[in-house]
Amino acid sequence: MINTQTARILSRYKSWADTVLFDATGALAPEEVVKTRQTLFKTMIGTLNHNYVVDLIWKAHLERKEHGFTTRSVVLHAELSDLRRAQQDVNAWFERWADAQSDASLAEELTFAFISGERSTMSRGAMFMHLVNHASYHRGWVCEMFFEVPARPPTTDLPVFIAAHPESGFSRA
Repeated sequence: MINTQTARILSRYKSWADTVLFDATGALAPEEVVKTRQTLFKTMIGTLNHNYVVDLIWKAHLERKEHGFTTRSVVLHAELSDLRRAQQDVNAWFERWADAQSDASLAEELTFAFISGERSTMSRGAMFMHLVNHASYHRGWVCEMFFEVPARPPTTDLPVFIAAHPESGFSRA
């Protein structure tokens, strides 16, 4: 399903895209980051915290550990600078994790429990693809909130990352 090269490039893409979004969010007036909006996680900081919490949940699944969360919508870091550092730390972990994988380890199936308690099984590679996709989805939510500021949202698309990082090997046919 996913090979080591793809896992490595996706880990770098996720770190890059999160950095681009945190840079842009940090350039906004601080009150815009915490302003209540018509969105599930209420604010930009709430949505960014959701992404971080979900990363911690899937990190725990990949490590075969309990995560201890009972909700995906807790705000662990109310300050953008604190959340940024925490996100950078977990992203660095995902990069190291991706570097350590083999095709066989990515294919290994792991059993885990969703927040609801429902049990499921996925390969490590599928888990990792999900968390990268999930982060992209909710980065889009935050980018949409930029229009309410109004401000131009950052571009965090995978093709932009690949074009800027030819060392990934994905830009060559």
